[in-house]
Amino acid sequence: MTVTLNTELVKGIDRLEKNRSRFIAEAVERELARRRREGLLRSIEKPHPDAAELAEAGLAEWSASLPAGDDDLVDPAAGTPVRWVEGEGWVEDPR
Repeated sequence: MTVTLNTELVKGIDRLEKNRSRFIAEAVERELARRRREGLLRSIEKPHPDAAELAEAGLAEWSASLPAGDDDLVDPAAGTPVRWVEGEGWVEDPR
């Protein structure tokens, strides 16, 4: 694989680091992790319509719609009840 970098950028890296390849790999890994976090935050702020429907239906109703024999996959009594509030996001639902 070939990656082309600006000469000044390479010089800047080389002034600070002995192992340019490792430095670039670590920087790319950090950037990918940052973008994944951003994506997760966006999905929390504005969930996919299917997720919003699931939230409205509730876990118990959704798990009841699963094919027979899959009832042990979901325990509606486990976890913390939450609900989606427009403009706020997911909030605990004190049912």
